[in-house]
Amino acid sequence: MAERLVVAGTAPGSRELDAVLLLVEDDAADALLFTEVLRDSDLRAEVHWCTSLGEARKFLSGHIGPVCVLLDLHLPDVRGLDAVRQVLAAHPDAAIVVLTGLVESEAGHTAVAVGAQDYLVKGRLDAEILSRAVRYAVQRKQVERASVALHEGRLRAEENARLELGLLPVPLMRGTGFEVNARYDPGREQGLLSGDFYDVVQTADGTVHAVIGDVSGHGATEAALGVCLRVAWRAAVLSGCTGSAQLRLLEEIMAAERSAQQVFATLTSLVFPPDRSSVRVVRAGHPGLLVRGPSGTTWYDPPGGMALGIAPGTGSWPETDLPLEPGTGIVAFTDGLFEGLTGPRTRLGENGLLALARQYEALPALEFVQALVQAATAAAAPHGGLADDIAVLHLAWGSS
Repeated sequence: MAERLVVAGTAPGSRELDAVLLLVEDDAADALLFTEVLRDSDLRAEVHWCTSLGEARKFLSGHIGPVCVLLDLHLPDVRGLDAVRQVLAAHPDAAIVVLTGLVESEAGHTAVAVGAQDYLVKGRLDAEILSRAVRYAVQRKQVERASVALHEGRLRAEENARLELGLLPVPLMRGTGFEVNARYDPGREQGLLSGDFYDVVQTADGTVHAVIGDVSGHGATEAALGVCLRVAWRAAVLSGCTGSAQLRLLEEIMAAERSAQQVFATLTSLVFPPDRSSVRVVRAGHPGLLVRGPSGTTWYDPPGGMALGIAPGTGSWPETDLPLEPGTGIVAFTDGLFEGLTGPRTRLGENGLLALARQYEALPALEFVQALVQAATAAAAPHGGLADDIAVLHLAWGSS
């Protein structure tokens, strides 16, 4: 059983403890010498004394918080470097200062190599050396643990990034006649995915299906739900489920998968038949579309229904056919693109976005998407930037 020896240093209550010390030493004379040196030091430390490693392990198993272990390597129940390993196994956060004899300095060096933070030679112990060794050991252990945590965090971030990258959409196209250009910027820091999602699939008959959506919220949970909805949408398309029936299916899945009842999602689903004459649009609470026709760029607000998840099972979503002239591009996006502040009380808004689109309408599709996002970002930069997620899709039949 650990014996509480002394609280040394300045008067109780004058300042916080520098350390909780666990002295593991079976020689009572050496333990007494240690406490006398400690009283002469400027350390304020609560000291517990154990005469065996078994007692020390029992103390450490019940101790919460930082502790510095002053460890003799010649104990009744263990000898040598195995004592260091067993202390670390019992309390990985413990700082360890090994106590050696005058002729055992090499053992001290070796102990540091296997996990101790420092060593002290018993015959050369004084108050200043003890104070410095304890403070150094505690600080070095804190740095070591912080470095380990940082490394583990970096590895987790890299693994998460690889996982998220694998979940980003890859359009499933069966021919070369349709052009897809996309831009995806998650708003959450250090994330590759957000609650925004999109996908494009061409079925065997040549029809091109596309979706763009936005789950409310900005965290990892919303990103996961966005991936779930995107994958469900693709499965629905490949199984032949389209239009309002598709949105009912997605809403049912969302209601089962979302983390809270107040979470909802907006989306627009588009179908481009292979005759290239029109696009069929189904909209659930989502922003309108930019139509880049031969005669210029216009804003199109098709009829729509409520966002998914607002009142599950009660919504209806009309389907609208928009005629397409040859060379027309459809631009779908999430609201993060135009909701950034451009003044103390003003936002870019739909009209502002349309004005920007008309400035760049002569550009090719990919350059147009990049310029549109960059211009919206620049407009919001003086007022906090674009805080929301952004997804943009430019969809058009090619000339072939």
